[in-house]
Amino acid sequence: MPDSKQVDASADAENTVLEVTLKAGKLTAAQKRWLQKGLGQAGGKLPLFDDNGREIPARTIRACIDAGWAEPWFSNPIKPDWLVCKLTPAAIEALSASQKVKKS
Repeated sequence: MPDSKQVDASADAENTVLEVTLKAGKLTAAQKRWLQKGLGQAGGKLPLFDDNGREIPARTIRACIDAGWAEPWFSNPIKPDWLVCKLTPAAIEALSASQKVKKS
């Protein structure tokens, strides 16, 4: 009986790794650029603006939230339409998986 539980656990782990790799393959270039910005920030805070001072498109932010790669952090009372977000553990896994896929 313990052997079958161990096999099930390793199969689940393999499925999780495969799922993360597949999700990482679905990252668009814009999503990947935006999410990578959070890797070097305290708490994984994601920027509201790109390097050129342009606002990150709401479509990119919403897509990342829907995929589980970003989550709203807090509401901005001065600018309630701005989505202040942070990285999720799934985003960190997806970004690292996308690096592994790129190297292969």
